[in-house]
Amino acid sequence: MNADRGEPAAADIQKKIAAGDFDGALRDIDKRLTKAPEDPEALYMAAVCYRYTKQYDKAQNCLNVVKSKYPDKGRIYQEQGHLHLACKAPERALAAFANACQLNPALVASWRNQHQILQTMGRQADAQQALAQVQRLQALPKVLVAVIDLLAQGKLLKAETLCRKFLKANPTHVEAMRLLSDIAIRFGVLEDAEYLLESAAEFAPDNIQVKIEYIGVLRKRQKFSQGLKMAEKLHSEQPGNPQLKSLYAVEKMQMGEYEDAIGLFDEVLAMLPGDALTLTSRGHALKTCGRQAEAIQSYKSALSSHPWHGDAYYSLSNLKTYRFEEDEIQEMLALEDREELDPASKVHIDFALGKAFEDEADYARAFEFYARGNQLKRQQSTYDRDKMSEELAAQSAYFTPEVLESRVGSGCAAPDPIFIVGLPRAGSTLLEQILSSHSQVDGTLELPNIPATAQKLRRQGRESGEKPYPELLQDLGDEELAALGSKYIEETRIHRGSAPFFIDKMPNNFRHIGLIKLILPNAKIIDARRHPMACCFSGFKQLFAEGQEFSYDLLDIGRYYKDYVELMDHWDKVSPDTILRVHYENVVQDLEAQVRRILDFCNLPFESACLDYYNTERAVRTASSEQVRRPIYSSGVEQWTHFRPFLADLEDTLSPCLQRYALDQANG
Repeated sequence: MNADRGEPAAADIQKKIAAGDFDGALRDIDKRLTKAPEDPEALYMAAVCYRYTKQYDKAQNCLNVVKSKYPDKGRIYQEQGHLHLACKAPERALAAFANACQLNPALVASWRNQHQILQTMGRQADAQQALAQVQRLQALPKVLVAVIDLLAQGKLLKAETLCRKFLKANPTHVEAMRLLSDIAIRFGVLEDAEYLLESAAEFAPDNIQVKIEYIGVLRKRQKFSQGLKMAEKLHSEQPGNPQLKSLYAVEKMQMGEYEDAIGLFDEVLAMLPGDALTLTSRGHALKTCGRQAEAIQSYKSALSSHPWHGDAYYSLSNLKTYRFEEDEIQEMLALEDREELDPASKVHIDFALGKAFEDEADYARAFEFYARGNQLKRQQSTYDRDKMSEELAAQSAYFTPEVLESRVGSGCAAPDPIFIVGLPRAGSTLLEQILSSHSQVDGTLELPNIPATAQKLRRQGRESGEKPYPELLQDLGDEELAALGSKYIEETRIHRGSAPFFIDKMPNNFRHIGLIKLILPNAKIIDARRHPMACCFSGFKQLFAEGQEFSYDLLDIGRYYKDYVELMDHWDKVSPDTILRVHYENVVQDLEAQVRRILDFCNLPFESACLDYYNTERAVRTASSEQVRRPIYSSGVEQWTHFRPFLADLEDTLSPCLQRYALDQANG
């Protein structure tokens, strides 16, 4: 019994289920559900009992409730698969087991059932792949299977503890090193992940999977040249392997070699005609280099071969300029309602439907689907708005005028970087395009280097138990700060051309302005700002790949914007006139005046090319890629007002920012 809640313990219920005492288990489950009707553990056990007692409708009802609240729980989909098998629906069971393994690769029963179903269907190659997964898990030490399971549940600290303990006793175990590198990636400690996979590749030089993951980490660390060399070598060793050819194409894209990448994708498609993943990746390459019509065709070809491929629908919507036909909308609506649809595809289709109905001016339905997609993402997220508020408040508390004065003359003197900070969807891509059109400025990417440095320092502080970040910065000497700045300059050099200055437009760098000022005191910082409601809602309806978890909930994003403004107010007080604030609306209203203002701040001479930024032929890799290929337009300024009836809570959260925005804009 649970002493705190006075209810049957899950372990006791599970014993009754194992013994076949389903009636007794259900009586105990009812006691738990009386106090907590949506208890996921109790509902899961109830579904199992109902399945064994052939009460299939009741079992399905239990699973429906759990899936609506916890769409990322692999075991729920596994039980769904068992239920479909019991109901003699093998194809639906196969989809459920596949979804289960996608969410939790440690579920041996789901892999085994996939193998059996695929064999029965005559899909021998796919069956062998599922069997290989079964054999892999069976061969792994049980503790590592437990680590995989913990990772699927988001219990990173427990997974890390188990994995480190195992590696201490087995320091050359390659699978354990792979798992620990995965944990390091999730914590944002990419340097550790790179070291682990580099070591694993040395211990197991024939392990292709290790090398593929190593290349992936190099990509995340922006070491594109090194990743490309490794991918090229793997491809040259196995030119007939479509997976390695695709990997080579992806690394070509990272180096800006899009035409080569498209050619490689075409070679893959010759081997795997109609492969949806390849067609979608090919579409991304075409989109990035401005070949929109061909990108659209590639996405549509992906859907022709695999109508359930939600990423292709979302990719069409993410072009921003594509409008869905009525038959496409109906197809998405039918798919969205299908139980077999995997969670990731459901999210993609929800966001695509949001865009489709927005284009139809059906704002109520558009909001409904944007909200559905965001809810699914939020349920899978561990984002904590209170912790983020504390993190940003710590920046204001530490970086006093006295602290800044005491470190004058520290850091790397290089004036090369121009940081564009703020919130996503605030116009940073537009500013980057304008500046990168200048002959003395190179455009790059949203570089992860500053957040990675901050994360490493934060982890060091946590492990030492002495000072948290940013307080621990006071223990770094001038030479150490200079070394961090120099490291940033060197690590980002690969993204640059020959221009003396370059842009880093990672929006979240506003969280680390203090660090930037200490390690790169001569860098320029531009704060890209947009109307609070317009910016926040634009972020809410944009599905970000990673790094922007605050955007999945209106209250989260409202708080985040408010905290951001407060932090930037702090910098205005302690370091006045060192950060240029540029309001998106002012750029729209008077482009030339704002361009001259920005160039003056950066100590750059005026060049008319900055006014014709949309004529650039350079690749653009952000969500705004197609929008910034067009001249300035004002339609987006008030777009959020169509959704105002649904945004009352957001508007209330942002009220302090809204009251002063017009005044701030007038002054900027």
